[in-house]
Amino acid sequence: MNKLLDRLEEFIIGALMAVATIVIFVSVVHRYLSGYEIPLVQDWLLEMNVGWAQEFCIILFVWMAKFGAAYGVRTGIHVGVDILVNKLTGGSRAALIQIGLVCGVVFTGLIGVFGALFVWENGMAYETLSLFGRDTGDFFEGPTTPDLEWPTWIVYSAVPLGSFLMCYRFLQVMMSFARTGELPSHDHGHVEGLDEDQDENVLLEGEAISIAEDIEHGRRDADAKRPGSGK
Repeated sequence: MNKLLDRLEEFIIGALMAVATIVIFVSVVHRYLSGYEIPLVQDWLLEMNVGWAQEFCIILFVWMAKFGAAYGVRTGIHVGVDILVNKLTGGSRAALIQIGLVCGVVFTGLIGVFGALFVWENGMAYETLSLFGRDTGDFFEGPTTPDLEWPTWIVYSAVPLGSFLMCYRFLQVMMSFARTGELPSHDHGHVEGLDEDQDENVLLEGEAISIAEDIEHGRRDADAKRPGSGK
């Protein structure tokens, strides 16, 4: 189930990036070609309405950011300030990490709940109740976007969906850390596809730093457990 969710998450992010790139490219090409006096072609381009492209891409980037944040938690690519964490050892370090993960769960969970309530009251309730022929009560139809005229509750759905997924990813990391004592990590110096031919005996900078940190943590743990250390 988790593997299927991982693939779906990656597919959504990749699809959003691909569509946004294509739309932006077409929009820019259209804008520049429209300025050239090419018989028939210029008139055809001017009649083509692509004014919706900017709004559409903004929506795509919002969705991409929310799902990308959840992906970042799962893969460990978020940048964090871990100076204090790295100075601690043993149970103190583990407890501080778990506290941070709990804060992430609580924060993203609250954002997901409040976001869901906002989406429900901003037009989703009206649409859902109308669809099933129920009384809409005090719920209103909700606004639409200026160019595409899409219901804004559909656009804002990225907030609860992405936040709940991010909350789930924090829970995953919590359980994994409790079992293994390791957090997901990502080598920011590695570029996919460029290091396949590299000698396996040569470490990348990010790998060397990670190994050095692990060695330092192990040394501190050993010193703390040594008799007479006073720790």
